[in-house]
Amino acid sequence: MTSPRAALGVTLVLLASLFFGVCGPFGKVVIQAGLTPIQVTWLRICGVGLLALAVAAVPLVRTLRGGTRLPWGALALFGLTAIAAVQAFYFIAVERLPVGIALLLEFMGPIVVVAWVRFVRRTILPRSAVIGVLLSLVGLCIVVEVWSGLRLDAVGLIAGSAAAACQATYFLSGEKLTARVDVRVLLAVGFAVGAVALAPLAAPWALDWAVLSSQVTLGGVDTTGLVSIVALVVCTAVAYGLGLSGLRFVSAPVAGAIGYAEVVVASLAAWALLGEALTVPQVVGGLVVIAGVFTAQRAVAAKRTGVEEEAEEAAVTKV
Repeated sequence: MTSPRAALGVTLVLLASLFFGVCGPFGKVVIQAGLTPIQVTWLRICGVGLLALAVAAVPLVRTLRGGTRLPWGALALFGLTAIAAVQAFYFIAVERLPVGIALLLEFMGPIVVVAWVRFVRRTILPRSAVIGVLLSLVGLCIVVEVWSGLRLDAVGLIAGSAAAACQATYFLSGEKLTARVDVRVLLAVGFAVGAVALAPLAAPWALDWAVLSSQVTLGGVDTTGLVSIVALVVCTAVAYGLGLSGLRFVSAPVAGAIGYAEVVVASLAAWALLGEALTVPQVVGGLVVIAGVFTAQRAVAAKRTGVEEEAEEAAVTKV
C-alpha cells in the first residue's frame, strides 16, 4: 500500500467518497423546495446517464459491431435495482431522516452481502465476519436510539433499509457483470434503464420545473434549485469516474473499506450545508456500524484471498 500506484488508487477512492458524500445535501434542498425524492432521483439519473452514454458511445458501438451479445436482462435488472431503486430509496430516506443516518442505513448493504454469501450461497465465513455483522446491528440500534422508542421516522427507516438491500444487489450483480461487460457500457445502460424505469413515477411531464429556479440555501449561501441539481449530477458523475479509476490501482475490498469515509463526509456535509447535527449516541453508533461493516468485509475478502491462493497453488501443482 506504499507504492505510488497504490497511493494514487487510495487518493482517487477517497476523492470519490468525498464527492459521493456531498450529494445528499444537494438533493435534499431541492426536495425541500418542492420536488419529490423520486423526481430528484430521476433528474440525477438522467443527468449522469447522458454523461455516461457520451463516454460509453465508442465502446458500446464497438461491442455491438463486434457481434458480442450483451446480457440485456441482467443489465436491465442492474439498472432497476442498483441504479434506480437504490437512489430513489436513499432520497426518500434523506427526506425524512438526517443525511448521515440515511447513508448509514444504506451502508448496511455490505452486511446484506455477507448474509447472502453465508445463507444463500452457503459459504462458510470466518468468525470475524459474524462479529462484524453483530457489531453493525448493535451500532444501528444505537443510531436509531431504540431506548427512546424509535423516534426516527418509520418510513425513512424502511426506505433506508431498502436502499441497503439494493446496494447489496449492486455488489452481488456488479461482481458478475463487470467480468463480462465494459464498466462504461454497464453504467451507461444501467443509468439509461434507470431513467426510463423511473419516468412514470417521476412524471416529468407534471414536474414543477419552476422549483429549479426557486431559491435554496446551502451553507448559508443562497442559490437556485438548478445549481443544486447540476452540482448533484456533476458530483455523482465525478464520483463514479474517480472510484472506477481508483479500482485500477487498489483491490475492490480495499476500495470498499476506504469508501466508508463517505458516511463521515456526508455527515460533515449535512452539518456544514444544512445545519444537521447528530447526537453523541448517534455518532458513536455510526462509528460502531462502520467498524462492524469494515470487519465483516475484511473477513470475507481475506477468506476469498485464501481460496484464490489455494487455487493458484493447486494449478501450479498440476503443471
